[in-house]
Amino acid sequence: MSFIVNQNDRLTVYVEDLTHDGSGVAKVEGYPLFIHGALPGEEVEVQVGKTLKNYGFARLLNVVTSSPERIDAPCHVFEQCGGCQLQHLSYEGQLLQKQKQVRDVMDRIAKLPDVPVHPVKGMQDPWRYRNKSQIPFSERNGEVVAGFYRSRSHHIVDTDVCIIQSEEADELMATLKREMLIHGVDAYNERTHRGMLRHLVVRKGQATGEIMVVLVTSKKKFPQRDAIVAVIKRVLPEVTSIMQNVNGEKTNVIFGNETICLYGKSVIIDTIGDIQFEISARSFYQVNPAQTEVLYRHALEYAELSGNETVIDAYCGIGTISLFLAQQAKEVYGVEIVPQAIEDAKRNAELNGITNAYFEAGASEDVIPKWYEQGKRFDVLVVDPPRKGCDEKLLQTILKYKPKRVVYVSCNPGTLARDLRMLEDGGYRTKEVQPVDMFPQSSHVECVALIELE
Repeated sequence: MSFIVNQNDRLTVYVEDLTHDGSGVAKVEGYPLFIHGALPGEEVEVQVGKTLKNYGFARLLNVVTSSPERIDAPCHVFEQCGGCQLQHLSYEGQLLQKQKQVRDVMDRIAKLPDVPVHPVKGMQDPWRYRNKSQIPFSERNGEVVAGFYRSRSHHIVDTDVCIIQSEEADELMATLKREMLIHGVDAYNERTHRGMLRHLVVRKGQATGEIMVVLVTSKKKFPQRDAIVAVIKRVLPEVTSIMQNVNGEKTNVIFGNETICLYGKSVIIDTIGDIQFEISARSFYQVNPAQTEVLYRHALEYAELSGNETVIDAYCGIGTISLFLAQQAKEVYGVEIVPQAIEDAKRNAELNGITNAYFEAGASEDVIPKWYEQGKRFDVLVVDPPRKGCDEKLLQTILKYKPKRVVYVSCNPGTLARDLRMLEDGGYRTKEVQPVDMFPQSSHVECVALIELE
């Protein structure tokens, strides 16, 4: 490289692109610099920070020429908090960037330049959409702090308001910070491992209005428990469930293994479409039900069910997609590696009176071949894997048994593109990809891809 970028250099650069985590990308004679807070189309002044062999990082000092899509972020802690990455970009600009992100990986990783990537399905109101808040509490200089972690750290950015979570969560977070001191409840200190309250978790059924509050404590014995329960009921008289989860481990994991009901029911109910779901303190459930319905409707459309098909739902979780599919399929078989999720899925099927959905705990790559060996045959396979994508053994299983249609629901466009390439090399063809904005103001985007056997 003819031009050497050195630490602490001050440069004026042109921002060409955004990374998958929302940082601007500028190139200095081919050398990429990642710049938090910069937007494509901007000329910016930066100071170079860390430099590596193939790329470096720079701090935004000044926007010389601003993007027409730049706006003032409405959140007062946006620049410190790691929860959102794109509040400074107009919502229309966010949707365009997310479509571009998916298009880029389809071209670069999947090698599928001709596959249609449709415009991103966005929200009419992209605020206050989260039905679950996980709020860490701690102590700083004798005061209780609570809010959200700074990006790539465990430093809590103290705040009373988060405009992508429910107003109920905001109100309870602010009140507890005050009332904990009054009632002598210590916040947990990650460094010393002392203190009682580790996290406040608030879950809300968006369709039903039911609210669950979970107090994650470091010890089971919680002397001020009744006083804090009374505070919660006063602040949120509509609360239907108050739980205590005990986590005494020296860990970053939020939940421990023991959960105790302090008030009301141990579950709340929410609906996606016309399917009801029971949600417990530790259940996995999509945090944006309105957009989840959009996502699942597209998965159902791509499955092209007439009522005669037998369908596999790999990575089925608590049965959210399975129960959608079961309404239009002959039979649905769901598989999930977490046994508790399978128990939740069976209970949710019973709750909705659905009798043609069957669930089994285990790894998809082990259970699906067993089903084939038992003589079962499948027309459609739906996958909704974690961010790391499908297990390679599962992809090999798909290529071996060749269901005629695969519907791939993805929370990571990069691993989706990688897996599509493997399926394409095995005889499948990707027909189209529909991105859906499940997390407005963040850089994340989910997709549904339709894949058919040639």
